[in-house]
Amino acid sequence: MRGTAVTFRHGPSPAVRSESNAAVHPTLHRRPLLHPRLRLRRSPEPSHPTIRRRLMPPLTAAAAASGSGSSSFTELTSAADFAAIASAGGRISVIGFGSLLSERSARSTFPELEGFRVAALRGFRRVFAHAAPIFFERGIAIEATKEFSSLSVEQCEGEMIVVTVFEIKEEEVPAFIERETEFRFLAVVPEGLDGVPFPNPAVVCARYSDEEYFLVRCKGSKEIYNQHYGRYNIDKIWRDDILPCRLYLRHCVLAAKNLGEPAYGNFLDHTYLGDRKTTIREYLSTTGAGIMEEEPPESLKSRYGG
Repeated sequence: MRGTAVTFRHGPSPAVRSESNAAVHPTLHRRPLLHPRLRLRRSPEPSHPTIRRRLMPPLTAAAAASGSGSSSFTELTSAADFAAIASAGGRISVIGFGSLLSERSARSTFPELEGFRVAALRGFRRVFAHAAPIFFERGIAIEATKEFSSLSVEQCEGEMIVVTVFEIKEEEVPAFIERETEFRFLAVVPEGLDGVPFPNPAVVCARYSDEEYFLVRCKGSKEIYNQHYGRYNIDKIWRDDILPCRLYLRHCVLAAKNLGEPAYGNFLDHTYLGDRKTTIREYLSTTGAGIMEEEPPESLKSRYGG
């Protein structure tokens, strides 16, 4: 983990369709993000010593190339790239924006996580535009009404989302990459709720593209694609004509609500359907009315209980 200092190049991720000129390092001395009287339930900070920046090994050639355009964020393409943004304690910071707003969900995926806490991420918005095979596996996708979308984030100038941040061990990264293989991994700098940037970058799972997924992650193999998606009749992963999986949406809303009113309101007003116009607040009061009253089956109550 020793080496020369790394410089994050600025360049667009070609497949993240919303453009952003947001800087990698948010400006210091901003006004607080939230009204001082609104207080979130905040979990303790990490138990390890205060994180300090250290000399980091260079990113791989693939990652360096991916940041050569105009995007403000560097793409991480391998476990070595993740290691390059590790803290001095050897931990990788991960951003939760959907189901991982729930600490219970986060711990079910990363049992040894540390420092689960609330943060803010500028220059991104949440969008339901990702066809998720896990919903078909669990029997909660509704194909007839196209209700099988999960969340991703995409760059959007002027937007800000309330998220969670926690740390995982470097040994957990390969499984993380494999589990979220259809996403683009970006190194970003979240902020505290006081507007002060965190001392270390974090990883966020952003929108990828079908073309890159097939060529890079599936290595151009239809057999690999079918193992993950084709067997569920999903011929396009990133699409704007699908709706949220009902139980998943309910889970995310409850998780945001459990974090406190500012996180809850932010989720309702800064999370969009695939049209990028309809907010989740609007959706739940119209077409999606009744979703919050639906209970998950007994076998999934813990997993989708907020």
